[in-house]
Amino acid sequence: MAAEAGGGEQLVRFVKLSGRASGSKKKVRWFPVRRLFTHSCPSLRIPSRFLREGRRSPPARSGHRCVADNTNLYVFGGYNPDYDESGGPENEDYPLFRELWRYHFATGTWHQMGTDGYMPRELASMSLVLHGYNLLVFGGTGIPFGESNGNDVHVCNVKYKRWALLSCRGKKPNRIYGQAMTIINGFLYVFGGTTGYIYSTDLHRLDLSTREWTQLKPNNPPCDLPEERYRHEIAHDGQRIYVLGGGTSWIAYSLDQIHAYNFETNTWEDIPTKPHENLGFPAARRCHSCVQIKQEVFICGGYDGETILGDLWKLNLQTFQWTKLPALMPEPAYFHCAAVTPAGCMYIHGGVVNIQQNKRTGSLFKIWLVVPSLLELCWENLLKYFPHLAHLPKNQLLQLGLSQGLIERLK
Repeated sequence: MAAEAGGGEQLVRFVKLSGRASGSKKKVRWFPVRRLFTHSCPSLRIPSRFLREGRRSPPARSGHRCVADNTNLYVFGGYNPDYDESGGPENEDYPLFRELWRYHFATGTWHQMGTDGYMPRELASMSLVLHGYNLLVFGGTGIPFGESNGNDVHVCNVKYKRWALLSCRGKKPNRIYGQAMTIINGFLYVFGGTTGYIYSTDLHRLDLSTREWTQLKPNNPPCDLPEERYRHEIAHDGQRIYVLGGGTSWIAYSLDQIHAYNFETNTWEDIPTKPHENLGFPAARRCHSCVQIKQEVFICGGYDGETILGDLWKLNLQTFQWTKLPALMPEPAYFHCAAVTPAGCMYIHGGVVNIQQNKRTGSLFKIWLVVPSLLELCWENLLKYFPHLAHLPKNQLLQLGLSQGLIERLK
Protein backbone atom coordinates (compact mmCIF):
# COMPACT_ATOMS: atom_id res chain seq x y z
CA MET A 1 0.00 0.00 0.00
CA ALA A 2 1.45 3.34 -1.00
CA ALA A 3 2.18 6.00 1.62
CA GLU A 4 -0.61 8.54 2.03
CA ALA A 5 0.03 11.90 0.38
CA GLY A 6 -2.97 13.99 1.33
CA GLY A 7 -3.76 12.37 3.95
CA GLY A 8 -1.30 34.08 25.38
CA GLU A 9 -1.46 31.98 28.52
CA GLN A 10 -5.11 31.67 27.55
CA LEU A 11 -6.50 31.31 24.05
CA VAL A 12 -7.80 34.52 22.59
CA ARG A 13 -11.52 34.15 22.14
CA PHE A 14 -12.52 32.55 18.88
CA VAL A 15 -14.13 35.04 16.50
CA LYS A 16 -16.44 33.83 13.74
CA LEU A 17 -17.84 36.62 11.60
CA SER A 18 -20.73 36.70 9.15
CA GLY A 19 -21.93 39.42 6.83
CA ARG A 20 -22.83 40.47 3.32
CA ALA A 21 -20.62 41.57 0.51
CA SER A 22 -20.71 45.30 -0.09
CA GLY A 23 -23.22 46.16 -2.78
CA SER A 24 -24.55 42.61 -3.02
CA LYS A 25 -27.63 40.90 -1.65
CA LYS A 26 -25.86 37.58 -1.78
CA LYS A 27 -24.73 36.27 1.56
CA VAL A 28 -21.01 35.98 2.05
CA ARG A 29 -19.51 33.25 4.20
CA TRP A 30 -16.77 34.13 6.64
CA PHE A 31 -13.76 32.16 7.73
CA PRO A 32 -13.39 31.06 11.33
CA VAL A 33 -10.16 32.91 12.01
CA ARG A 34 -8.50 33.04 15.38
CA ARG A 35 -5.86 35.59 16.32
CA LEU A 36 -3.48 33.85 18.69
CA PHE A 37 -0.44 35.29 20.44
CA THR A 38 2.53 33.99 22.29
CA HIS A 39 2.89 35.18 25.89
CA SER A 40 4.87 38.21 24.74
CA CYS A 41 2.23 39.47 22.31
CA PRO A 42 -0.68 41.77 23.13
CA SER A 43 -4.27 40.72 22.60
CA LEU A 44 -5.76 42.53 19.63
CA ARG A 45 -9.09 42.21 17.84
CA ILE A 46 -8.83 41.08 14.24
CA PRO A 47 -10.02 43.69 11.75
CA SER A 48 -12.97 42.20 9.94
CA ARG A 49 -11.48 43.18 6.59
CA PHE A 50 -8.90 40.42 7.00
CA LEU A 51 -11.56 37.74 7.26
CA ARG A 52 -13.98 38.47 4.48
CA GLU A 53 -14.20 35.85 1.82
CA GLY A 54 -14.58 36.60 -1.85
CA ARG A 55 -17.06 35.00 -4.18
CA ARG A 56 -15.28 31.67 -3.82
CA SER A 57 -12.68 30.13 -1.56
CA PRO A 58 -10.53 26.98 -1.81
CA PRO A 59 -12.53 23.84 -0.98
CA ALA A 60 -11.41 21.73 1.97
CA ARG A 61 -8.19 19.89 1.17
CA SER A 62 -5.04 18.23 2.45
CA GLY A 63 -1.58 17.55 1.04
CA HIS A 64 -1.38 21.07 -0.45
CA ARG A 65 1.38 23.63 0.11
CA CYS A 66 1.47 27.37 0.70
CA VAL A 67 3.93 30.26 0.82
CA ALA A 68 3.54 33.91 1.76
CA ASP A 69 4.98 37.32 1.05
CA ASN A 70 3.94 40.71 2.46
CA THR A 71 0.82 40.83 0.33
CA ASN A 72 -0.56 37.35 -0.36
CA LEU A 73 -0.77 33.78 0.79
CA TYR A 74 -0.38 31.43 -2.19
CA VAL A 75 -1.99 27.97 -1.93
CA PHE A 76 -1.25 25.29 -4.50
CA GLY A 77 -2.64 21.82 -5.14
CA GLY A 78 -4.19 19.47 -2.65
CA TYR A 79 -6.43 16.43 -2.32
CA ASN A 80 -9.94 15.63 -1.10
CA PRO A 81 -11.69 12.31 -1.80
CA ASP A 82 -15.10 13.81 -0.94
CA TYR A 83 -16.67 14.23 -4.38
CA ASP A 84 -19.02 17.05 -3.41
CA GLU A 85 -16.43 18.99 -1.41
CA SER A 86 -13.96 18.66 -4.28
CA GLY A 87 -16.26 20.45 -6.67
CA GLY A 88 -18.18 17.53 -8.11
CA PRO A 89 -18.36 17.38 -11.92
CA GLU A 90 -16.73 20.81 -12.23
CA ASN A 91 -13.41 19.44 -10.93
CA GLU A 92 -11.84 17.58 -13.85
CA ASP A 93 -8.88 16.57 -11.66
CA TYR A 94 -10.93 15.01 -8.82
CA PRO A 95 -9.86 14.05 -6.17
CA LEU A 96 -6.95 16.47 -6.72
CA PHE A 97 -6.97 20.24 -7.11
CA ARG A 98 -5.02 21.50 -10.11
CA GLU A 99 -5.29 25.12 -9.10
CA LEU A 100 -3.45 28.05 -7.58
CA TRP A 101 -5.14 30.37 -5.09
CA ARG A 102 -4.05 33.56 -3.43
CA TYR A 103 -5.43 35.09 -0.25
CA HIS A 104 -5.01 38.86 -0.31
CA PHE A 105 -4.20 40.07 3.20
CA ALA A 106 -5.26 43.70 2.77
CA THR A 107 -8.79 42.91 1.56
CA GLY A 108 -9.22 39.47 3.13
CA THR A 109 -10.34 37.95 -0.17
CA TRP A 110 -9.56 34.70 -1.97
CA HIS A 111 -8.80 34.70 -5.69
CA GLN A 112 -8.29 31.64 -7.87
CA MET A 113 -5.46 32.66 -10.17
CA GLY A 114 -5.80 32.10 -13.87
CA THR A 115 -2.37 31.17 -15.22
CA ASP A 116 -0.78 30.40 -18.58
CA GLY A 117 1.63 27.59 -19.32
CA TYR A 118 1.70 24.03 -18.04
CA MET A 119 0.61 23.59 -14.43
CA PRO A 120 2.01 20.36 -12.91
CA ARG A 121 -0.31 17.41 -12.32
CA GLU A 122 1.52 16.01 -9.29
CA LEU A 123 -0.70 17.84 -6.84
CA ALA A 124 -0.34 16.11 -3.47
CA SER A 125 2.61 16.38 -1.07
CA MET A 126 4.76 18.32 -3.49
CA SER A 127 7.31 20.87 -2.23
CA LEU A 128 6.81 24.60 -2.69
CA VAL A 129 9.06 27.60 -2.03
CA LEU A 130 8.85 31.27 -2.96
CA HIS A 131 11.90 32.79 -4.67
CA GLY A 132 11.31 36.44 -5.50
CA TYR A 133 8.18 36.52 -7.65
CA ASN A 134 8.56 32.83 -8.52
CA LEU A 135 6.88 29.81 -6.99
CA LEU A 136 9.12 26.75 -7.32
CA VAL A 137 7.30 23.42 -7.21
CA PHE A 138 9.12 20.09 -7.04
CA GLY A 139 7.93 16.50 -6.87
CA GLY A 140 4.52 15.44 -5.62
CA THR A 141 2.18 12.65 -6.61
CA GLY A 142 -0.98 12.14 -8.55
CA ILE A 143 -3.63 9.47 -8.03
CA PRO A 144 -3.21 6.66 -7.04
CA PHE A 145 -0.54 7.83 -4.60
CA GLY A 146 2.89 6.65 -5.71
CA GLU A 147 1.81 5.70 -9.23
CA SER A 148 2.51 9.03 -10.94
CA ASN A 149 5.17 10.95 -9.03
CA GLY A 150 7.12 13.95 -10.27
CA ASN A 151 10.77 15.01 -10.20
CA ASP A 152 10.67 18.17 -12.28
CA VAL A 153 10.93 21.76 -11.08
CA HIS A 154 7.98 23.85 -12.23
CA VAL A 155 8.11 27.62 -11.86
CA CYS A 156 5.15 29.97 -11.69
CA ASN A 157 5.83 33.69 -11.91
CA VAL A 158 3.04 35.18 -9.77
CA LYS A 159 3.54 38.64 -11.29
CA TYR A 160 2.98 37.48 -14.85
CA LYS A 161 0.87 34.43 -13.90
CA ARG A 162 2.76 32.03 -16.10
CA TRP A 163 4.05 28.49 -15.52
CA ALA A 164 7.27 27.15 -17.01
CA LEU A 165 9.26 23.95 -16.71
CA LEU A 166 12.78 24.60 -15.43
CA SER A 167 15.24 22.89 -17.75
CA CYS A 168 17.92 21.31 -15.56
CA ARG A 169 21.16 19.39 -16.04
CA GLY A 170 22.66 16.64 -13.92
CA LYS A 171 21.02 13.65 -12.28
CA LYS A 172 17.63 14.61 -10.95
CA PRO A 173 16.25 13.15 -7.71
CA ASN A 174 13.96 10.14 -8.03
CA ARG A 175 10.26 10.67 -8.63
CA ILE A 176 9.10 11.31 -5.08
CA TYR A 177 6.60 13.07 -2.86
CA GLY A 178 6.52 14.14 0.78
CA GLN A 179 10.10 15.51 0.58
CA ALA A 180 11.21 18.75 2.25
CA MET A 181 12.78 21.63 0.35
CA THR A 182 14.44 24.96 1.04
CA ILE A 183 16.62 27.57 -0.69
CA ILE A 184 19.99 28.46 0.86
CA ASN A 185 22.51 30.80 -0.78
CA GLY A 186 21.24 30.22 -4.30
CA PHE A 187 20.90 26.45 -3.96
CA LEU A 188 17.64 24.50 -3.80
CA TYR A 189 17.99 21.61 -1.32
CA VAL A 190 15.69 18.58 -1.35
CA PHE A 191 15.79 15.93 1.36
CA GLY A 192 13.94 12.65 1.84
CA GLY A 193 10.54 11.74 0.45
CA THR A 194 8.99 8.52 -0.80
CA THR A 195 8.14 6.79 -4.04
CA GLY A 196 5.02 5.56 -2.28
CA TYR A 197 6.72 2.30 -1.31
CA ILE A 198 10.38 3.14 -0.66
CA TYR A 199 11.39 5.97 1.66
CA SER A 200 14.46 8.07 1.02
CA THR A 201 17.32 9.62 2.94
CA ASP A 202 18.83 11.22 -0.17
CA LEU A 203 19.96 14.84 -0.16
CA HIS A 204 20.06 16.71 -3.48
CA ARG A 205 20.75 20.29 -4.37
CA LEU A 206 20.01 22.31 -7.46
CA ASP A 207 22.26 25.25 -8.35
CA LEU A 208 19.69 27.85 -9.37
CA SER A 209 22.26 29.79 -11.40
CA THR A 210 23.57 26.87 -13.50
CA ARG A 211 20.41 24.73 -13.09
CA GLU A 212 22.49 21.65 -12.36
CA TRP A 213 21.40 18.93 -9.95
CA THR A 214 23.92 17.27 -7.63
CA GLN A 215 23.33 14.43 -5.21
CA LEU A 216 25.33 15.12 -2.08
CA LYS A 217 27.24 12.15 -0.70
CA PRO A 218 27.86 12.70 3.02
CA ASN A 219 30.99 11.26 4.58
CA ASN A 220 29.02 9.23 7.13
CA PRO A 221 28.90 5.45 6.98
CA PRO A 222 25.50 4.12 5.82
CA CYS A 223 24.54 3.16 9.38
CA ASP A 224 25.03 6.76 10.50
CA LEU A 225 22.57 8.44 8.14
CA PRO A 226 19.13 9.77 9.14
CA GLU A 227 16.27 7.30 9.00
CA GLU A 228 14.39 7.26 5.70
CA ARG A 229 11.29 9.41 5.92
CA TYR A 230 8.66 11.59 4.31
CA ARG A 231 6.40 14.46 5.39
CA HIS A 232 9.15 15.91 7.57
CA GLU A 233 10.18 19.57 7.59
CA ILE A 234 13.57 21.25 7.42
CA ALA A 235 15.10 24.45 8.77
CA HIS A 236 18.58 25.96 8.41
CA ASP A 237 20.96 28.48 9.91
CA GLY A 238 23.28 28.88 6.92
CA GLN A 239 25.72 26.29 8.31
CA ARG A 240 23.44 23.29 8.78
CA ILE A 241 20.15 21.87 7.54
CA TYR A 242 17.99 20.55 10.38
CA VAL A 243 15.45 17.76 9.84
CA LEU A 244 12.36 17.97 12.02
CA GLY A 245 10.11 14.95 12.49
CA GLY A 246 8.55 13.03 9.64
CA GLY A 247 8.22 9.29 9.34
CA THR A 248 6.68 6.53 7.27
CA SER A 249 3.18 5.10 7.04
CA TRP A 250 3.80 3.20 10.27
CA ILE A 251 6.07 5.44 12.37
CA ALA A 252 6.60 9.06 13.36
CA TYR A 253 10.07 10.22 14.40
CA SER A 254 10.77 11.99 17.67
CA LEU A 255 12.02 15.52 18.17
CA ASP A 256 14.22 15.00 21.22
CA GLN A 257 17.15 14.55 18.86
CA ILE A 258 17.36 16.03 15.38
CA HIS A 259 19.56 15.26 12.41
CA ALA A 260 21.63 18.10 10.97
CA TYR A 261 23.60 18.20 7.74
CA ASN A 262 26.82 20.20 8.13
CA PHE A 263 27.74 22.01 4.90
CA GLU A 264 31.41 22.50 5.87
CA THR A 265 32.18 18.91 6.87
CA ASN A 266 29.69 17.23 4.50
CA THR A 267 28.46 15.06 7.35
CA TRP A 268 25.23 14.31 9.15
CA GLU A 269 25.26 15.11 12.87
CA ASP A 270 22.87 14.13 15.66
CA ILE A 271 21.97 17.08 17.84
CA PRO A 272 20.21 16.54 21.18
CA THR A 273 17.58 19.14 21.93
CA LYS A 274 16.59 20.50 25.35
CA PRO A 275 13.14 19.69 26.71
CA HIS A 276 10.59 22.11 28.09
CA GLU A 277 11.13 22.36 31.84
CA ASN A 278 7.73 20.92 32.72
CA LEU A 279 6.32 19.46 29.51
CA GLY A 280 9.32 17.66 28.09
CA PHE A 281 9.70 17.29 24.33
CA PRO A 282 7.10 17.79 21.61
CA ALA A 283 5.35 14.58 20.59
CA ALA A 284 6.82 12.69 17.66
CA ARG A 285 5.01 13.66 14.48
CA ARG A 286 4.77 13.63 10.72
CA CYS A 287 2.62 15.65 8.32
CA HIS A 288 3.04 18.76 10.48
CA SER A 289 3.83 22.31 9.41
CA CYS A 290 6.95 24.34 10.06
CA VAL A 291 7.96 27.97 9.57
CA GLN A 292 11.17 29.78 10.47
CA ILE A 293 11.83 33.32 11.70
CA LYS A 294 15.57 33.99 11.91
CA GLN A 295 16.96 31.51 14.48
CA GLU A 296 13.59 30.28 15.71
CA VAL A 297 11.63 27.41 14.18
CA PHE A 298 7.92 26.86 14.84
CA ILE A 299 6.20 23.51 14.33
CA CYS A 300 2.46 23.10 14.48
CA GLY A 301 -0.01 20.21 14.38
CA GLY A 302 0.72 16.91 12.70
CA TYR A 303 0.02 13.26 13.40
CA ASP A 304 1.80 10.90 15.80
CA GLY A 305 0.27 7.70 14.44
CA GLU A 306 -2.74 7.78 16.74
CA THR A 307 -3.73 11.38 17.45
CA ILE A 308 -4.11 14.52 15.37
CA LEU A 309 -2.05 17.17 17.11
CA GLY A 310 -2.93 20.82 17.59
CA ASP A 311 0.00 22.13 19.61
CA LEU A 312 2.54 24.81 18.72
CA TRP A 313 6.23 24.56 19.66
CA LYS A 314 9.29 26.72 19.12
CA LEU A 315 12.89 25.53 18.74
CA ASN A 316 15.81 27.92 19.11
CA LEU A 317 18.56 26.93 16.67
CA GLN A 318 21.28 28.47 18.84
CA THR A 319 20.39 26.80 22.14
CA PHE A 320 18.26 23.92 20.78
CA GLN A 321 15.76 24.64 23.54
CA TRP A 322 12.13 23.64 22.99
CA THR A 323 9.41 26.00 24.18
CA LYS A 324 5.71 25.17 24.10
CA LEU A 325 3.67 28.20 23.14
CA PRO A 326 0.38 28.87 24.94
CA ALA A 327 -1.78 28.49 21.86
CA LEU A 328 -3.64 25.55 20.33
CA MET A 329 -4.87 25.14 16.78
CA PRO A 330 -8.64 25.78 16.75
CA GLU A 331 -8.87 22.70 14.52
CA PRO A 332 -6.04 20.22 15.15
CA ALA A 333 -4.89 19.07 11.73
CA TYR A 334 -2.28 17.19 9.74
CA PHE A 335 -1.44 17.31 6.05
CA HIS A 336 -2.23 21.04 6.40
CA CYS A 337 -0.01 23.86 5.18
CA ALA A 338 1.49 26.91 6.85
CA ALA A 339 3.51 29.94 5.81
CA VAL A 340 4.85 33.01 7.58
CA THR A 341 4.95 36.58 6.30
CA PRO A 342 8.14 38.67 6.48
CA ALA A 343 6.47 40.55 9.35
CA GLY A 344 6.11 37.36 11.41
CA CYS A 345 2.45 36.39 10.99
CA MET A 346 1.80 32.70 10.32
CA TYR A 347 -1.16 31.51 8.27
CA ILE A 348 -2.43 27.92 8.51
CA HIS A 349 -4.80 26.45 5.95
CA GLY A 350 -6.68 23.19 5.49
CA GLY A 351 -5.67 19.70 6.53
CA VAL A 352 -7.22 16.48 7.79
CA VAL A 353 -9.19 17.13 10.98
CA ASN A 354 -11.03 13.82 11.55
CA ILE A 355 -9.47 10.42 10.90
CA GLN A 356 -12.58 8.27 11.35
CA GLN A 357 -14.66 10.39 8.98
CA ASN A 358 -11.68 11.14 6.70
CA LYS A 359 -12.71 14.79 7.03
CA ARG A 360 -10.79 17.78 5.75
CA THR A 361 -11.17 21.50 6.39
CA GLY A 362 -10.86 24.62 4.31
CA SER A 363 -10.44 26.90 7.31
CA LEU A 364 -7.80 29.61 7.43
CA PHE A 365 -6.19 30.73 10.70
CA LYS A 366 -3.53 33.23 11.59
CA ILE A 367 -1.21 33.78 14.52
CA TRP A 368 1.44 36.38 15.21
CA LEU A 369 4.64 34.59 16.17
CA VAL A 370 6.41 37.83 17.08
CA VAL A 371 5.20 41.09 18.53
CA PRO A 372 3.72 42.99 15.57
CA SER A 373 5.61 46.11 14.65
CA LEU A 374 3.99 49.50 15.05
CA LEU A 375 3.76 49.67 11.27
CA GLU A 376 1.79 46.42 11.11
CA LEU A 377 -0.56 47.48 13.91
CA CYS A 378 -1.23 50.83 12.24
CA TRP A 379 -1.70 49.15 8.86
CA GLU A 380 -4.32 46.75 10.22
CA ASN A 381 -6.26 49.56 11.85
CA LEU A 382 -6.04 51.69 8.73
CA LEU A 383 -7.57 48.87 6.69
CA LYS A 384 -10.24 48.38 9.34
CA TYR A 385 -11.46 51.96 9.35
CA PHE A 386 -10.80 52.72 5.66
CA PRO A 387 -11.71 49.47 3.88
CA HIS A 388 -12.08 51.25 0.53
CA LEU A 389 -8.35 51.97 0.25
CA ALA A 390 -7.72 49.06 -2.11
CA HIS A 391 -10.13 50.60 -4.63
CA LEU A 392 -8.46 54.01 -4.79
CA PRO A 393 -6.08 54.92 -7.64
CA LYS A 394 -2.39 55.13 -6.90
CA ASN A 395 -2.19 58.92 -7.14
CA GLN A 396 -4.82 59.31 -4.45
CA LEU A 397 -3.04 56.84 -2.19
CA LEU A 398 0.18 58.79 -2.62
CA GLN A 399 -1.65 62.02 -1.79
CA LEU A 400 -2.92 60.38 1.39
CA GLY A 401 0.68 59.78 2.43
CA LEU A 402 0.93 56.03 1.91
CA SER A 403 4.37 54.71 1.11
CA GLN A 404 5.06 52.82 -2.11
CA GLY A 405 5.51 49.63 -0.10
CA LEU A 406 2.07 49.89 1.49
CA ILE A 407 0.46 50.77 -1.84
CA GLU A 408 1.91 47.59 -3.35
CA ARG A 409 0.32 45.58 -0.52
CA LEU A 410 -3.10 46.87 -1.56
CA LYS A 411 -2.90 45.54 -5.10
